[in-house]
Amino acid sequence: MSLREFSFEDVGFFLFDTIGVMTTARFATKDEITNWNELLLQNPDKGNVFASRELSLIKQELGGYKVRYVIIDDLAVTVLEKQTPPLGRLWYLPKGPGVTTTGALFKALEALRPLARRHFVFAIRVESELPRKFQPTLSRHGMRKASPIIPNPSTITLDITKPSDELLLDLPQKGRHAIRRAQRDGVLISQVPATTKNCKIMYKLLAETAEGQFGIRGYRYFETFWQRFEKAGMGQLFFASYNGEVVAAAYALVFGTKSTYKDGASVRERRVYGASHLLQWHVIEWAQSKGATLHDFCGSPPSDEINNLEHPHHGVGQFKTAFNKTVTDYIGCYDLVINQTNYTLWTRLAERVYRHVYHRRTKDYYY
Repeated sequence: MSLREFSFEDVGFFLFDTIGVMTTARFATKDEITNWNELLLQNPDKGNVFASRELSLIKQELGGYKVRYVIIDDLAVTVLEKQTPPLGRLWYLPKGPGVTTTGALFKALEALRPLARRHFVFAIRVESELPRKFQPTLSRHGMRKASPIIPNPSTITLDITKPSDELLLDLPQKGRHAIRRAQRDGVLISQVPATTKNCKIMYKLLAETAEGQFGIRGYRYFETFWQRFEKAGMGQLFFASYNGEVVAAAYALVFGTKSTYKDGASVRERRVYGASHLLQWHVIEWAQSKGATLHDFCGSPPSDEINNLEHPHHGVGQFKTAFNKTVTDYIGCYDLVINQTNYTLWTRLAERVYRHVYHRRTKDYYY
């Protein structure tokens, strides 16, 4: 197909697709940016909190990104830009574009391609929540597999449309038993404000949980995240207490009809059985009260490794399968190459250098 391009400075680019319908890619107006979350919720995927305006601004303030908000026809696309001189720029679309078919994905990327070229972008990194079965299709279209940035290329979700009493009965036996056991043993769950004191309690637990298992960002990032989303009415911090001690904590998000178990932590030495399960159950009930119909436990081993004892996140997966045994696998991250020469330089050397220098300077992760 021969694509015909028109240039109107930063207003946008116009491309004709195979049926002659004009497709546009342009930067959002000020009014659109003000209402960005509402536009995301109108996307075919019903929006994703990781593409929200709140998170994009946190990434700009603390993550070394420049935020660009792009409209492709009626599709709202959050773009996080890394400047990588002398190679140009890398565009990353967190959980985007918010499409539900590969056809829509390729159409959106073709619309983005000339806009990206104009702004010296050498690659566009996408992370749509399309099923993993489409990976071969992406590869055949020349897209390159990249390392995941948001840590849920595989995850476990739960339909929470039923009343909570019915939903509890539908859980796997292990989950029901753990929840009821914790209730009998006197575990108390509380919703707490994201004050500095409570954020420090949560972060300490998170750091203890992560030690030797996975890396986490610095305290400032988490405090900013937790407080910013609470202020926006989309986030809530939870504590599970036993005998007056906080033994587990969680931070959950709601965006439209989706809820997300963003952060979770517990003491290493288990004081009581089922505290984290009961905590998660209260998160689900809170999400239901906020209008969520689907709960995302946000990360697990892939479906073909969920029972692999050697997988680094085996324990995490076993905890989450107490609520639903079905694992959902997404495509993960893929790159659309805009400038092959610069992309080759990036993947062979420059990316490692940038990540090393950034971590050494900020003690934080590049992405």
